[in-house]
Amino acid sequence: MREFSQRLLHDSLLASAARLPDRTALVIEGAPHTYSQLLEDARRLAASLQRRGVQRGDRVAIYMDNTWPCVVSIFAVLLAGGVFLLVNPQTKAAKLQFVLDDSDAKVLLTDGHLSGIFLSVLPQLTKLSAVICSGNLATESASSVESFDAVLQETIAAQPIAVIPLDLAALIYTSGSTGNPKGVMQTHQSMVFAVGSLIEYLRLTNEHRILCVLPLAFDYGLYQLLMAIQLGATLVLERSFTYPAQIFQRMQEQQVTVFPAVPTIFAMMLSTHSRAALYFPSVTRVTNTAAALPDDHVSRLRQIFPNALIYKMYGLTECKRVSYLEPELVDGKPGSVGKAIPGTEIFLLSHEGQPVSAGEAGILYVRGPHVMRGYWKRPDLSAQMLKQGKYPGEQVLCTHDYFRMDKEGFLYFVGRSDDIIKTRGEKVSPVEVENVLHGIDGIREAAVVGVADEVLGQAVRAYVVLEPSSTLNEKQIRALCMTRLENFMVPKDIIIRSELPKTATGKISKKILLDQEPI
Repeated sequence: MREFSQRLLHDSLLASAARLPDRTALVIEGAPHTYSQLLEDARRLAASLQRRGVQRGDRVAIYMDNTWPCVVSIFAVLLAGGVFLLVNPQTKAAKLQFVLDDSDAKVLLTDGHLSGIFLSVLPQLTKLSAVICSGNLATESASSVESFDAVLQETIAAQPIAVIPLDLAALIYTSGSTGNPKGVMQTHQSMVFAVGSLIEYLRLTNEHRILCVLPLAFDYGLYQLLMAIQLGATLVLERSFTYPAQIFQRMQEQQVTVFPAVPTIFAMMLSTHSRAALYFPSVTRVTNTAAALPDDHVSRLRQIFPNALIYKMYGLTECKRVSYLEPELVDGKPGSVGKAIPGTEIFLLSHEGQPVSAGEAGILYVRGPHVMRGYWKRPDLSAQMLKQGKYPGEQVLCTHDYFRMDKEGFLYFVGRSDDIIKTRGEKVSPVEVENVLHGIDGIREAAVVGVADEVLGQAVRAYVVLEPSSTLNEKQIRALCMTRLENFMVPKDIIIRSELPKTATGKISKKILLDQEPI
């Protein structure tokens, strides 16, 4: 049997399929799929992508739900030598168009039920050579769109592509302070390293059964897939956590052992548990990131997961994961997000670039192979995040987040130095929401902020000033936002004001707004 070196991200699939061809790689909506099936379909689609012009380094966009075609597409792009970028299926037309145009995507892989959105942007895109769609199209006017199932039936063999670990594997788009998302460049090397480090500290084996209810477009969700394939384990993949009762039943049926989630999901589970007890003894790992997990939730989660190690973690897309707290220390280190993940280093510096003392707040810097190469086409923004390291020629990641570190080296989050809102495990740019509000007839001014929320981590709050002739109300504004923004970006609170406070230079002061209103 051929031995596979783990240098490239897709080498894990080649190795697991060779070693465990008949093992279940994924359970998707209750249906099992083996490693050999995944490799076969991925190879077929890879060959089809090559026929449609995809070459080494070309970007291929995947705009799909958490489905079998989505997983196949990820590995097909890699096998074809391309760079995949996942677009959240909640994404609306304007942002989809921006991402496709910004990435210079050569092919779009998508779902039929999203045709109302992607078909509207295709006329504005000149760089796409093909659109391949799974499922049924909602319209018959899309003659240029190819069927995913038909493409998989093409028999031409894929040509081997010479890719090395320094080549890009993925662009992961994340919200930016300018209002437009920015593409985080991750290489095969950085992603393979991150997968290995996560597996090490989570103490995972190929016997684990990992649940994923998080979007694969969210890197927290994506890495559940990558870890499972690297291990030769099983991923139980669901579209979302929209129907909790269905998820709970699936967890029992599939004897899930790893449960990754964000505070919003845990809060919903605890609310359910207070009414009717939940009990999942098969789960041995519970992980949390995206926002802080309240310490008082940990003891209550142990009632639901009596046999689980509970991991509190911190990370950002630009390096995947920064730190984790050993589960045995959760009670002894309340509020901490732990130490650096294996194979990496972290340190704190003052605003002037000097080391800070234990207990003193400082800006967190990250050093390791998992740090991004930079932002796609944005050297200006890259320079803000990637700084000269301690050693010649080295770059480290400046998170711009403030932490303090105790004498034992454990991190405690203090605050963010930008205004990006983290809600429901997602990052929201206030500028992007404000742009939508400003596009609504009848709104004169708008300011969007994040406010503390026990369930969401942060909630999106919008302050608006209406034109004198406008009769808009909060309900109408929210409804209009829902047609133009992903659900998690729609403001939870919309407060109509007669005016918004300004600074001496005439800018809206969000600080004064928050000081004036109860949080």
